[in-house]
Amino acid sequence: MNFMITNIWLILFLGWGLPLTMYRSKFRKLVYQTDSWIINIKPVFMKEIKGLLGNLYPDNLRYRKFRNFYRFYLVIYFLLFFCYFNLKSYSQSANTIKMDKIEIGSSVPSFSLKDQNGLMFNIDSVKGRKNLVIYFYPKDDSPGCTKEACSFRDQFDVFTQADAVIIGISGQSVQSHLEFAQKYRLNYTLLSDESNKVRKLFGVPTNLFGLLPGRVTYIVNKEGKVAFIFNSQINAEKHIDEALRILEKLK
Repeated sequence: MNFMITNIWLILFLGWGLPLTMYRSKFRKLVYQTDSWIINIKPVFMKEIKGLLGNLYPDNLRYRKFRNFYRFYLVIYFLLFFCYFNLKSYSQSANTIKMDKIEIGSSVPSFSLKDQNGLMFNIDSVKGRKNLVIYFYPKDDSPGCTKEACSFRDQFDVFTQADAVIIGISGQSVQSHLEFAQKYRLNYTLLSDESNKVRKLFGVPTNLFGLLPGRVTYIVNKEGKVAFIFNSQINAEKHIDEALRILEKLK
């Protein structure tokens, strides 16, 4: 799983590139009217381009078939490149925003969101009074997020002893949060950030070139300052271990 997420674009390029290579080979043989594989490595392209953009053999059904397949796979391949470079730029911008927003030592900004019961929760009601464990997660009821949420639930008493309040934040609706909390008997606050305004306020980075919301935990001390930030998409349950480790130091 870790390998797939880390190398998702490589997998996409290879997965789409294989049939593209096959159709290009067949197309070149038809265009240059040869059965030899050597045509695939010969530095000749003009007739191929004319055959791709035009209609060199209008009566040849096989030629038209592979020309259309080649066109289709080539267009998608260029779209993949376009998405890759644009999402890469977006991801770099998100990481830059994170550095400009919340870092260790930063004061936690004020914000209000509805919890899983539809009640407005204001962070100022607990900031400066309690230690805070604010964790951003991608999606309700997904495998990694469920493990993380249930681990926070199972360690709830330990966090209470550390005088800490657990707050989970993601972009799903209040109703989604309520169903998630009821299904797994979650005993702490979940906040609905449907517009991602708080996620952006904190500068939480994205993963997979902007396709997947980041999984980041912020430990906030009783002065309202960020004492620690843990960022890991894959190691969901480690967020709990790291939070408890830092809270122990804050005693």
